[in-house]
Amino acid sequence: IFQHFNLMSAKTVWQNVELPLKVAGIPKLQREQKVRELLELVGLQDKHKAYPAQLSGGQKQRVGIARSLVHDPEILLCDEATSALDPETTQSILGLLREINQRLGLTIVLITHEMAVIREICDRVVVLEHGRIVEQGPVWQVFGDPQHAVSKTLLAPLQHGLPEELQNRLQATPASADAALVLRLQFTGSATDEPDLAALFGALGGRVRLLQGGVERIQGHALGQLLLAVNGSPHEADTLRSRAGNWAQHVEVLGYVV
Repeated sequence: IFQHFNLMSAKTVWQNVELPLKVAGIPKLQREQKVRELLELVGLQDKHKAYPAQLSGGQKQRVGIARSLVHDPEILLCDEATSALDPETTQSILGLLREINQRLGLTIVLITHEMAVIREICDRVVVLEHGRIVEQGPVWQVFGDPQHAVSKTLLAPLQHGLPEELQNRLQATPASADAALVLRLQFTGSATDEPDLAALFGALGGRVRLLQGGVERIQGHALGQLLLAVNGSPHEADTLRSRAGNWAQHVEVLGYVV
């Protein structure tokens, strides 16, 4: 499945899907049955007489998907299949690919630099740099705790960094008695349960405020990070970090804010 569809503009939807079968010498009745089944699978049975110029980007890609399935492949290779599409159309194409994967039982290899696409549909991810594998594993594992610099760079747009306004207020030591300690808690997915915030806040003591963050589920694993401000706690910074570590896989003391 190509990034830019690669449909033949002078042929209809039906003819574009049928062409590989025709070239292979498949009898007409078999061709017609196969094309009809595939157009129904991708939801374009009512567009079989239309030409590519009359289709939207998502419809063109659906034709490309149908064309790629005519010879019943065991592996479907998608080369940036969604990067030319708008977000809404991307979701519909990913939903179609997921349905094809489950219904036909074929493996889909998805080449993309859009990490949100990988999070949405993939089971495993391989990160490449200059043609070499630098990291691989289940999606939840690589997304939750990326090890290589390339992986971290690719995933950076999906993660919330420290807000500039808060960064400017951070101090290495408490400026006053009511200064709050700022903790960053990272959940890598190694624990399948979501963090128990009531128990966490109780263990930290004092007044705990959520400054920023969130937790999502990927393949049944809880991933994300929380930015907390703690003041009025009877515990020292090292103790607070240790206590927070009972719920989060990584805990970092960022400093203090008033």
